[in-house]
Amino acid sequence: MFHLVLYEPEIPANTGNIGRLCVATGATLHLVGRLGFHLDDRTLRRAGLDYWRDVKLVRHDTLAEFETTIDVNRLFCLSAHANTPYTRQIYQPGDALLFGSESRGLPPEVLARHAGRVLTIPQPSGKVRSLNLATAVGIVLYEALRQVCDW
Repeated sequence: MFHLVLYEPEIPANTGNIGRLCVATGATLHLVGRLGFHLDDRTLRRAGLDYWRDVKLVRHDTLAEFETTIDVNRLFCLSAHANTPYTRQIYQPGDALLFGSESRGLPPEVLARHAGRVLTIPQPSGKVRSLNLATAVGIVLYEALRQVCDW
């Protein structure tokens, strides 16, 4: 239903948790670019539990390669440096949610290329730079699901 896209993720436990989230929600997980771990990493599989084998996983060497597989007008970038809250977006089945690496986020050129579709998760206290990647993915995905599912 949705595409969760991780650009150069670095921490295997985050990716494992996001994989489990994909199985639970029917989302497809796209891993793009250079990974900070191997797909057979023990930590990745431990976080994904026995669900990892059920993850709909697609690997892409580059973001440009990934972008040829979807409608880029329905690609939403998540960034701590954006101004538009993720809750202001009207989501549709098939949308792609793009998240950057844990330490660097998305490159500025990616954010510039998709200006107008860059969203943030507000952090009112101002005491942290960003949320944990797996937490951020879960927050945004469940808002998108809330909008399109009849639960």
